[in-house]
Amino acid sequence: MGVRPPSNDIDDGPDVVEFGIAALDAQLSEAEVSYPTTKRDLRDRLGHAEIPYDASGSAISFGDILDEVGQTEFETEQELLNAVHPVFERKREASSRSLLGQIRRLVPF
Repeated sequence: MGVRPPSNDIDDGPDVVEFGIAALDAQLSEAEVSYPTTKRDLRDRLGHAEIPYDASGSAISFGDILDEVGQTEFETEQELLNAVHPVFERKREASSRSLLGQIRRLVPF
């Protein structure tokens, strides 16, 4: 997912803030992950990477995401993304229910 950040009349920032699957996809591309792959290989390559899961920048390590996925092997990138999608959704939902999450939704930055 991605959203446009609030405008501050300065054009030096990104056009879109990536989070969730879109942010993970970018990390996977940078790491040049080849498929099929395993949870162990992914953890070795990207376990430390912080992946934002909402537009306000809340993040979770990819290693923690993998801990919540029962599957250990992934034939394709799409299979991996499908497996981790529910984790992002749970994190985003839990974040939006918290008091801090509710305040963040009200503040445009």
